[in-house]
Amino acid sequence: MTKTRIIALFNQSGGVAKTTLTQNLGYHLAQKKKNRVLLIDLDPQASLTTFMGLESENLTKTVYEAVVGEEELPIYPELIHGMSFAPANINLSAAELELVAALMREMRLKNALVPLLDKYDYILIDCPPSLGILSVISLVAATHVLVPIQCQFKSFQGTDLLLRTVASLRKGANPKLAIAGFVPTMYDARTAQESRTYQAIKEQLSPLATVFDPIPKTIAFADASEARLPLALSSPKNPAVSVLKKIASGLEKLP
Repeated sequence: MTKTRIIALFNQSGGVAKTTLTQNLGYHLAQKKKNRVLLIDLDPQASLTTFMGLESENLTKTVYEAVVGEEELPIYPELIHGMSFAPANINLSAAELELVAALMREMRLKNALVPLLDKYDYILIDCPPSLGILSVISLVAATHVLVPIQCQFKSFQGTDLLLRTVASLRKGANPKLAIAGFVPTMYDARTAQESRTYQAIKEQLSPLATVFDPIPKTIAFADASEARLPLALSSPKNPAVSVLKKIASGLEKLP
C-alpha cells in the first residue's frame, strides 16, 4: 500500500504564488483517476478557500476547529474540481495565540490527519507566509515540503532561513521531512535579473532537491482565481498548464 504523501507548500515570504500552486497541482494530481486528493487551507487569509469558490465568512466549521478544538478535520461535503477540501476563515488568525500554551501543539494537525491517511493519496497544505505555529504544525504533519520561490533576488535570499527551519524540524519534531523540490514562480525570461536568479536557484538548490521548470508569469492566473477555477479549466491552452502537469507528475514520483 502506497503511503499518503502529505505535501506542505511553504515559503515564509508572501506573494510567491503558493496558493495558486496548491490549487493547480492538486487539480492535476486529481485528474489521474487513481489519485484521491485533499487540499487544506491553513492560511488565515483563506485565499485558497476563496479560490475554491467558497465564501469563508459563511463557513461554520473550518480547519480552526481541528487545530485548536481538536475536532475532526472538517472536509467540505462535495468534491471541488475532483478534490476534497478543508477550508479556513479569519478565525484561524486567532490560532497562533490560542496554541501558545496548548499541550503538544506541534502535533495538532498531524493528529487530525491520522484518521484520513487511508482515504487520500495526496494531501496538500497551503501554509501561511510566516514562520509561526501554523507553519510549524504543517511541517510537522508533512512528509514533504514543496518550496515555491519567486524569481526575484530577495525571495531567493530568504531561502536560507526556510532551509534552516526545515533542518531544525528534522532534528526534532519531524526527522523524516523531505524536500519535494523547489518551484520557481512568476518567471519572466525576458528580464535579465530574473534569468540570473533562476540560474542561481538551479545551481545552488539542485544539490538539495529537484528544481522544477519555472512557472511563467501570466495574467491568466489572476483571471483563473477570479473565476474560481484551476488554470487548466480557465485557460487550457496557456503554456503554464503543461509546466504544472509536469510538476504534478514529478510529485507522483516522490518516495
